[in-house]
Amino acid sequence: MTTIDRLLDKSKEAFVMAIEIYNKPTIKYRLEGFSFFICNAWELMLKAHIINKFGENSIYYSNKPNRTITLENCVCKIFTNENAPLRKNLEKIIELRNTSTHFITEEYESIYIPLLQACVFNFVDKMMEFHNIDMTTIIPENFITLSVRFNSLNEIEIRGKYEEQIAEKLVSIQHTLEPMVETNNNAFAIKVEHYHYMTKDKNNATEIYHLEKDAHDGVRIIKELKNPNDTHKYSAKACIKEINKRIQKDHIKLLFNGNEVQFNMYHFNLFTLYFNIKNNEKLCFTYHVSAQPQYSYSQQAIDFIYNEIKKEPDTILNNLKNKQKK
Repeated sequence: MTTIDRLLDKSKEAFVMAIEIYNKPTIKYRLEGFSFFICNAWELMLKAHIINKFGENSIYYSNKPNRTITLENCVCKIFTNENAPLRKNLEKIIELRNTSTHFITEEYESIYIPLLQACVFNFVDKMMEFHNIDMTTIIPENFITLSVRFNSLNEIEIRGKYEEQIAEKLVSIQHTLEPMVETNNNAFAIKVEHYHYMTKDKNNATEIYHLEKDAHDGVRIIKELKNPNDTHKYSAKACIKEINKRIQKDHIKLLFNGNEVQFNMYHFNLFTLYFNIKNNEKLCFTYHVSAQPQYSYSQQAIDFIYNEIKKEPDTILNNLKNKQKK
């Protein structure tokens, strides 16, 4: 086994540990544990890439040949654009890892979850791009979505709840990250949005409303009941299989980085992210039956992706990849 193989094996294991720790509700220090292991996974993966690109000596300090470079060094070496959203995301996750544990409170999760989710997706993308390793064959795709626990952030409550030093740091981080989330793309942060659904069961309700017949403004409740098992019956892997069947049937030569490739999960994720497919009800259905959202896709989603491929099979994948970097 080569040095690269050992680094990648450990990187994959660290990534799985990060996901498993974060998605376990009983672990109190899951944010600290996640940040440690996801940074470790990135460091090992990037070092393997640096060896591939520059040789094994390149991961060691020139004046300290027995010591390897840090994750910060790896990030600067590979992601040379200081303004790239992916690099800024990693830098913020490293800052979180380096934060003293007594400063970290439960409210940190509400602030950082958009960055953590982006960091996970970025790792999956780069593991495929740099090493041709599909992480969804190691950990199921639905588990790559982090379990979200939200506590609303109220500055007055925070200052009343915590001592001044902790409260100031928490508020400062919130004020720094919120505008960055709004102005950067999905490589920096995946915004988490809440939607309200009606239920007649008060025990499952988070809000209670009633209709007032004498109100000035009218209201109309529109219901459209559809069975997602009929309309959105394809998993991501099933979509990929169907798309590859069509590509083969129509003798289409799909290119990525100048080489002919089979359509895979990495390519599928490029489409879902760029075209915002998971937020399009006609193309994707989200199951909220547990802490882990699960996604299924419609025939329309398959048709849409295939038609986009058919238009530009030699450039579409690289175009989507390049647009994700901007």
